[in-house]
Amino acid sequence: MRLQTDPTVIYGLSDFDGNLTRAHLETKHPYNTYVISGLPPGPICNPGEEAIKAVLYPAPGRYLYFVSKNDGTHHFSETLAEHNRMVTRYQRSRNSGS
Repeated sequence: MRLQTDPTVIYGLSDFDGNLTRAHLETKHPYNTYVISGLPPGPICNPGEEAIKAVLYPAPGRYLYFVSKNDGTHHFSETLAEHNRMVTRYQRSRNSGS
């Protein structure tokens, strides 16, 4: 299973304007975890104290997926079906002008 996370794709883009497109997801570069297997060659950020605590003491759950709600928060999903519904709700509807 590939990591397939938008932040890794964004990190590898030199011209990112805040709107992640299908073309971005298909562009091959070492940080694009939609097209490469495994992890990127290096970190994609410098984590803060809260992020480190979250890794050391994760909240209970079986979450494998997340999507931005475009308000600074995220929706976490345990199944791909739920994740796809949330992508439609929070991303596709936003990008189609709905």
